[in-house]
Amino acid sequence: MTDDPVIEATGLGARYGRRRGWALRDCSFRLPAHRVCALVGPNGAGKSTLLALAARLLRPTEGTISAPAREETAYVGQDKPLYPQLTVDETLRMGYELNPARWDMKAATRLVEAGELDGNAKIRSLSGGERTQVALALALGKRPGLLLLDEPMADLDPLARHRLMGVLMADTAENGTSVVMSSHIVSELEGVCDDLLLVDGGRVRLSGPVDDILAAHRLLTGPATALEDLAPHTVVSSRTTGRVLTALARPRSPLDPDTWQTAHPSLEELLIAHLRSPEAPALTVEPRATEAVRA
Repeated sequence: MTDDPVIEATGLGARYGRRRGWALRDCSFRLPAHRVCALVGPNGAGKSTLLALAARLLRPTEGTISAPAREETAYVGQDKPLYPQLTVDETLRMGYELNPARWDMKAATRLVEAGELDGNAKIRSLSGGERTQVALALALGKRPGLLLLDEPMADLDPLARHRLMGVLMADTAENGTSVVMSSHIVSELEGVCDDLLLVDGGRVRLSGPVDDILAAHRLLTGPATALEDLAPHTVVSSRTTGRVLTALARPRSPLDPDTWQTAHPSLEELLIAHLRSPEAPALTVEPRATEAVRA
């Protein structure tokens, strides 16, 4: 396996006309191959634009982005276009006809079976969640080196989401597929993603391995009068309730244990704090070479 990134962007920007302005601006990051990356951010942050750029569906206005060729990439967008007159089985056969050299019918069928879909059912008769399952089956059947997923589970119920996520993660791990997955459901990402890319306001706020980014932050609780003690550190967000100060910070040196209680933040706590404080300094953590390949 190589340590080369599957996606690398330098000064990346995308603009939708003069009136709408910039969807992305000055974005630079590297995503290691053979890992799962969570792409997170609020609505309108530029996540869908970033995925479309990586899928070569859009061209950047400025900067560069390198990613695998289209035939090695599978992209599942939010609209999930499918032919309504075809059945589920006919849709999978179409996938084979379009990708005869790479098609893996077992992988595609496994996802359809996990969703308990009727192969003879017309696409137009399926619910939104069932169409999502067919779109994901087409993506996996292509046996891509890079899988790009834009809010893939948004229209699934919790049980179907859990079941399909398990099948998806097992399949991509077995084949060393690189995955970039956008989602608003943090619980869907925590525990399955190796890397994090937080985009807000069209810019990259956090980038790197999830564990390393979490390890760089601490949840601090102490007296409100000790706020000045945090001056040497990077404070992402803070709030005072009565005489108690609570903060998420990136300490640059040891903190006085007699003054501060410290804890490791969850992924959800980390993301909420950064999204509430768009002025907080960005953080990029370069992945270690030994982490470039998932176990």
